[in-house]
Order: sequence, then structure tokens, then C-alpha cells
Amino acid sequence: MSKIAIFYGPVGGAVNRVADMIKAKIGEDKVDLVEVKGATADDLNKYDKIIFGLSTVGKDTWDSDFSTNDWGKFMPEISKADYSEKTVAVYGLGDHVTYAHAFVDHIGLLGKELMNNGAVLVGPVDTEGYVFDESDAVVDGKFIGLPLDEDFEPELTEERVVAWLEVLKLDFGF
Repeated sequence: MSKIAIFYGPVGGAVNRVADMIKAKIGEDKVDLVEVKGATADDLNKYDKIIFGLSTVGKDTWDSDFSTNDWGKFMPEISKADYSEKTVAVYGLGDHVTYAHAFVDHIGLLGKELMNNGAVLVGPVDTEGYVFDESDAVVDGKFIGLPLDEDFEPELTEERVVAWLEVLKLDFGF
């Protein structure tokens, strides 16, 4: 079995904690954690199974040529990788209270960029149980990845991760 890569950023916060949680639940020996800071398309091409983890960032950050955040620097690498034979999933952290009108939009931005480059995303999540007004991460009535709110619903994170991993188990083979 090939290893699963979790490409995540930023380092040291909630996204990192969730990456560690996912790695522990899948199995320490089955997962490589890869910080997006400094990662390249060559790093992406080393893996057939990839989970991306990111925090809330605005569209202006993604579109900026001068972005200094980890994902802003990594996004151009997304289009350089070949996803035709890869299994890909996304999780993201957001704030459903302060940003109810743009809840986990970053999952949608990343997911759509991945799909534009040939990726087929697995692990959609039902919107039931989430409170928000709008989200670019909702496609055909479901989130295209796992939304988590560590600011206002941290008590739901582990339960949501476990349920999502059950969905991913078949596609990722763990």
C-alpha cells in the first residue's frame, strides 16, 4: 500500500492539529505529513493518495501575485501536478459565525482548482448539521470536502473527522 500524504498549512495551528488527528486515526505508518510551505508539484507527484488541509483564506489571497501565506505560495504548484491517477480529498477550517456568508469558501476554491486540473475529489460531506448562509465549497448540495469549525464547534471536530474517514476508507484503502 502506498502512503497517504496530507499536504497542510499553516503549521502549528488547528489545521496542523487536524492533520495530526487524521494521521493518528489512519495509522502513523500509513501517512506522511507534508507542509505546503516550500512544497512543489514534484512533492505532489510522489503520492497517489492526497488529502489537502487548509484554513480560511480569502479569494483575494488566492488571487494575489504577492501573497505571503503558505497556501498563496503553494497554489501555483497545484496546476503543475498530474491528478489523473490520484485519489484526492480536502478538509478545511472555517468560522461559521463570523463568516457565515463565506463559510469554508477556501475548500471550494482549492477543490475547484484541483478539479480544473483533472482531480476527482472524494469524501463529500452533507450540509446537514452545519449552520451557514453561503459557501463556495457546496457543489450539488454537498460540501466537496470536510468543513470544520475549531473556533465555535471544536467539540464536533473529532466526530466529524471520524465520520469523514469512514467515507474515505474505501477510496483511500486504509
